Amino acid sequence: MLPSLRSGDRLLVSYRREVRPGAVVVARFADGTLAVKRASERRTTSAGASGWWLLSDNPGAGVDSRHRGPVPDERVLAVVVGRVWPRPGAVPD
Repeated sequence: MLPSLRSGDRLLVSYRREVRPGAVVVARFADGTLAVKRASERRTTSAGASGWWLLSDNPGAGVDSRHRGPVPDERVLAVVVGRVWPRPGAVPD
């Protein structure tokens, strides 16, 4: 699958929107890396907390939950609502 977003895209995000499977989200991995990934499904972390399995749209490039495991709910920071620059528009689910 080709990525929905490109490097340099400016995004409009919602910190209040509920995360749903298929949504593009902004999350912080355990090492502090801020990432934009697609929420795939609910999973339990190794610590027993609920979280999200996050995947890259382009699995051959980038790091996601296949490498780092589920991301706890409190580290999923926002849901991407749309792209505002340089190609304004919706981000496909």
